[in-house]
Amino acid sequence: MISFNCKSLVCPICGQDLVQSGGSLVCPEKHTYDIARQGYVNLLPVQQKHSLSPGDTCEMLCARKRFLNEGHYSPICADVVKALGEIPGEVSALADVGCGEGYYTAEFLRRFPAAHIIGADISKAAVKMAASRTKDISWITATASHLPIADNSLDGITAMFSLVCEEEFARVLRSGGRVIEVTAGTDHLIELKRIIYDDVFEQYKHPKDTQGFLNEISCELKKFRISLNGEQLSELLLMTPHTMRVRPENRARIEAQSSLELTVEYYIRILCKSNAPSADWE
Repeated sequence: MISFNCKSLVCPICGQDLVQSGGSLVCPEKHTYDIARQGYVNLLPVQQKHSLSPGDTCEMLCARKRFLNEGHYSPICADVVKALGEIPGEVSALADVGCGEGYYTAEFLRRFPAAHIIGADISKAAVKMAASRTKDISWITATASHLPIADNSLDGITAMFSLVCEEEFARVLRSGGRVIEVTAGTDHLIELKRIIYDDVFEQYKHPKDTQGFLNEISCELKKFRISLNGEQLSELLLMTPHTMRVRPENRARIEAQSSLELTVEYYIRILCKSNAPSADWE
């Protein structure tokens, strides 16, 4: 039987604590969630799904796993690890929301081995793939807008190129807890865009203004360069949303590239929990 760490996890229907009973997680109201043999739990009720298979496709996830495992984005990961280490007090409980196939989440565990870490993604395929990395992370299928996590129970949340639901994140963070958010900068992968699109429109990117539930501590724009060969370029395109928009003839232009140097530009923003009231479970 798989042992699953359900600390901080609550029932997505009634909001009560979950405990493991045999091969399932169960709440006092007897809502039951099976632990998959791969080591994850689906805590995404049907009423919280907006499509049959939300999130990234298996093809995109596999491409992302291969690309990230090669270390191309390791400076981003290092920045986030540093920011997590600066959270005041003991860092004992973290959630990587929008964890995807688990590259960053597994690295956070490596750097904070004593912490309880939750990896959450709306894509069942993503958490299934992530669970193959390690069973020492609580992998769950869940939506960022309704996290099955107890109030005031986390020291930190990471959002790696994923959605920040400010009010919900504030609910699950303890006082002084922080969100580490990474978003793309204006020139992120600009060289790739110039090849796959006929016209690249000027688009200024910046993290969204906060809504009062979290306070911005810092927001820093960072940049580095990577050099990719043709196969790596194809993997990069496949792992991004651009793959669904590019025309076949422009995709062929990428496949014809033997190598390309790219700009990686991103914001790393640190948000701290304010004294906002907790949201009620519905």
